[in-house]
Amino acid sequence: MSTADTTDATPVRARALPVTDLSLVVLIGASGSGKSTFARRHFKPTEVISSDFCRGLVADDENDQSASRDAFDVLHYIAGKRLAAGRRTVVDATNVQQDARRQLIDLARKHDVLPIAIVLDVPEQVCAERNAGRADRADMPRRVVQRHTRELRRSLRHLEREGFRKVHVLRGVEEAEHATVVTEKRFNDLTHLTGPFDIVGDIHGCAAELETLLGKLGYADGVHPEGRTAVFVGDLVDRGPDSPGVLRRVMSMVKSGNALCVPGNHENKYGRFLKGRKVQHTHGLAETIEQMEGESEEFRTEVREFIDGLVSHYVLDGGRLVVCHAGLPEKYHGRTSGRVRSHALYGDTTGETDEFGLPVRYPWAEDYRGRAAVVYGHTPVPEATWLNNTICLDTGAVFGGRLTALRWPEREIVDVPAERVWYEPAKPLRTEAPGGHDGRPLDLADVQGRRVVETRHAGRITVREENGAAALEVMSRFATDPRLLPYLPPTMAPTATSGVDGYLEHPKEAFAQYAADGVARVVCEEKHMGSRAVVLVCRDADAARARFGVEGPTGSLYTRTGRPFFDDASVTEEILGRLRTAIGEAGLWDELATDWLLLDTELMPWSLKAAGLLRSQYAAVGAASGAVFPGVLAALEGAAARGVEVKDLLGRQRDRSADAAAFTDAYRRYCWPTDGLDGVRLAPFQILAVQGRSLAALPHDEQLALIDRIVEHDGSGLLRTTRRLYVDTGDPESVAAGVDWWLEMTGRGGEGMVVKPVGALVRDAKGRPVQPGIKCRGREYLRIIYGPEYTRPDHLARLRNRFLNHKRSLAIREYALGLEALDRLADGEPLWRVHEAVFGVLALESEPVDPRL
Repeated sequence: MSTADTTDATPVRARALPVTDLSLVVLIGASGSGKSTFARRHFKPTEVISSDFCRGLVADDENDQSASRDAFDVLHYIAGKRLAAGRRTVVDATNVQQDARRQLIDLARKHDVLPIAIVLDVPEQVCAERNAGRADRADMPRRVVQRHTRELRRSLRHLEREGFRKVHVLRGVEEAEHATVVTEKRFNDLTHLTGPFDIVGDIHGCAAELETLLGKLGYADGVHPEGRTAVFVGDLVDRGPDSPGVLRRVMSMVKSGNALCVPGNHENKYGRFLKGRKVQHTHGLAETIEQMEGESEEFRTEVREFIDGLVSHYVLDGGRLVVCHAGLPEKYHGRTSGRVRSHALYGDTTGETDEFGLPVRYPWAEDYRGRAAVVYGHTPVPEATWLNNTICLDTGAVFGGRLTALRWPEREIVDVPAERVWYEPAKPLRTEAPGGHDGRPLDLADVQGRRVVETRHAGRITVREENGAAALEVMSRFATDPRLLPYLPPTMAPTATSGVDGYLEHPKEAFAQYAADGVARVVCEEKHMGSRAVVLVCRDADAARARFGVEGPTGSLYTRTGRPFFDDASVTEEILGRLRTAIGEAGLWDELATDWLLLDTELMPWSLKAAGLLRSQYAAVGAASGAVFPGVLAALEGAAARGVEVKDLLGRQRDRSADAAAFTDAYRRYCWPTDGLDGVRLAPFQILAVQGRSLAALPHDEQLALIDRIVEHDGSGLLRTTRRLYVDTGDPESVAAGVDWWLEMTGRGGEGMVVKPVGALVRDAKGRPVQPGIKCRGREYLRIIYGPEYTRPDHLARLRNRFLNHKRSLAIREYALGLEALDRLADGEPLWRVHEAVFGVLALESEPVDPRL
C-alpha cells in the first residue's frame, strides 16, 4: 500500500498514480471527499460510472437512498458490460464498506481485469463542509460522514488483502488535488510490436536442436540480420540433455532485445523449486536440478529472476497474434488474472484421465472463433497444423520428434529433427495431428442472427437475420462441401438505363460512368452464353487433402449460390482433370508457386444449370407476353381477305409474331444439346486466388494473359477464350470503337459484354470502391429477360423507370465480402472465417431487388 503523510508546512509534491489501461478502478472515500471531482479530472467521462447517476436513472433523484439497491444493480451491470468489452471502468461511489468492495472485486475477477483502489482520505470536517455547501446534500446528517470515515479507517490496512492489486492512498486535500493518474499498459500488451517473428515450440533442454533451428531460421549468435524477433512458447527446461544451455541462449536473446519468452509449466515448477518451495522432482525436473548444480549461484539467481519476470502470454502485431504456452481462448486475450495465467500455463482439463494416467485436456481450439492467431505448445503433436486459427508448435523434440518454429506473418513452418530420443514419453505421440480438418470447423452460431462482417475494402457490412436465414437454407440443403466452397462471386450491376432509341441498355452509359469515376482505361469482356461458375482445382488429390482436408475430390465446380453443377462427381472430376492438365502445360503451377487455383469462369451452355429456369420462367415470359396461338394469324389474314376491318389487329398480331420469333431465336442460343462433356465449354476469365495470396487485385490485362496461356494449352476442346477490347474512356474514338464492337457482337446473337476497370481494385476520388464490373446486355438477349415485346416504344418507356441504386449497392457490398473471403483464404485463416464472408454474399442475395436487373 502506498501512503504519504503531509502537514501544512510541507509542500506537497505531485504524486503519479499508475493505473493499468484495462482495469476496474474503485474510488473509495466518504461522501464529500472529492471522488467525483477527482474522476472528472483524471478519467474520460465515459469511463466513470457514478452511483449517484445510477440512482437518478432508476428513481429520478440522485439522493434517493431507497433506490440504492437498484442503482447498484445498474452500476454493476454497466461496469460488467464495459469490462467485457475491454474498457477501463471507474466506479464513483463511497465504497467504504467491505461488502460493497467485495462485489466489485468479484466483478473484476469475473472479467479477468485488475482491481485498483484509489482512496481519498480527506478529513471529516472538510467532507461535512463540502456537503453543507451543496444544495442537494445540505441536510445530510453529520453522522453519515462520521460513519463513512470510521469504516474507511478500518479498511485501509486490509485493501490489498481483500484483492486489490494496487492501492493508492491520497491523504489530505492537497495530496488529492496534486495527484496525477498515469496510464500503464498491461505487461502482456505488446500490440505495438509487429515483428516479423519466429515463434519456437517447446525445447525441453534440447540445446543442440535449438542452435540448429536458430541457424536454419537465419540467426547468428542469437541475432537475426533482418531484425526478426524470436518468441519462445515456454518449456525451455526438463527432460532434455542441456537445460542450462537452453536457458543461457534464451535469456541472452531476451536481454538483448532479440527475443521474447512466455513461461511454460516446467519453468513455473522449476521457479518454485528455486524459491525453496516443496515440489515433486518428476517429469524431468530431477534432470534439470542435476544439470544446474554445475552452474554458478549467480547464474541460478539470474534464472530465478528471469522466470519470475515472465508474463503469462503476449498479444502482438496489433492484436493479430497471441503467444502463450498451453493455449488461450479469446475471452482471456490481454486479460490479467490468476485464472488467465493458469490456463496459459496448463490449459483446461475435463477432469478425466486417459489410459496412461494423464489428464484429458479440453479441446478448446476446436471451438476457437477468435480473430487473433493463437500459437502455443504444451501438448506434443507429430506435426504442427492449423486448427481454427490456432497452432501447436510442440512437436516432441525431446521425445525424438522435431523442434518446430513458425515464421510470422508468413505462417511458414520451419523445423529440424531431434538428434535422438532424449526422454521416453509417458504415451506415444499421436499418429495424426489435430489440424484444420479434424475439429468442428463450422457452427450454426457462426452465421445465425444479425451479423456484422468486417471487410478490408468496405468496412463493416451488415447481414440481416432474415437474409441469413434464407442463406442458411440454401447452404445447408443444396451447397457443395463447405471445405471446397471458399468463395461466391458477387452480383453485377447493370449499366445505367439508356436513352438511345430502341435500347434499354447501351455501352455509352457504362463508359460514361467509369469516366465520371476517374477510370481512364477499361476492358470490355465478352459475356458468354453460359452460367457463372467458380472452379477450385487442385494439383492432385494430395494437395486437396493437405489444403482443404477432403478425401477423393480434387476440387469443385459450383454455381453463384454454391450448388454443384453436376450431380455426377465423375463429370466434375473430368472437367477438373482437363483444366489441371492445361494449367500444368502452361507452367502455371510452378510459376505461381501453388498447388491450387481458384478461378472465375462461365460454363456453357446455360441449360446445364438453368434448363428448368428457362422452361419455367423465361419460356413462360415469352408465352405470356407475345406467343401467338396456332391459326390466329391465318384466321386474321383470311378475315382481312374477306373485307373484314381487322387491319390494326392484324398488324399488332404480326408484330407479336415477329417478336415471339425473335424471343425463340434468343432463347435457343442458350440451349444447345450436350452429351457428357461433348458440347460443354468452360470460359475462365479471372484467377481469383492461389496458395498464399489473393490475385483479385491483379490487373485484368495480366489476368487475361494468364488465362490465354491456359486456354492455349488445352488440348481437349473444353476451354474457350474470352474475347476482349480495351477502351480509353476519355477518347471519343476509342469509346465509339467499344460501342461498335458491342453492336457487332450482339448483332450476331451474342449476350453482351462486361466492362471492367483494367486496374481491378479501383477507388474514386472520394476513396470509395468503384463498381468492379458493369454488365451491358444485348438488345435481343434482353427479350429473354423482359419478354418478346419489350422493345416496343410504350414498353421501353415503362421499363426505363428502373431503380438501380439498391442493385449497385448490393454489388459493391457483395464484392467487398468476396474480396474478404479471398484474403482470408490466402492468409490461411480457418474455414469458419472464410465462410463468414462467403455466407454473407449468399445472404445478401436474398435482399429484395428486381431480378431482371
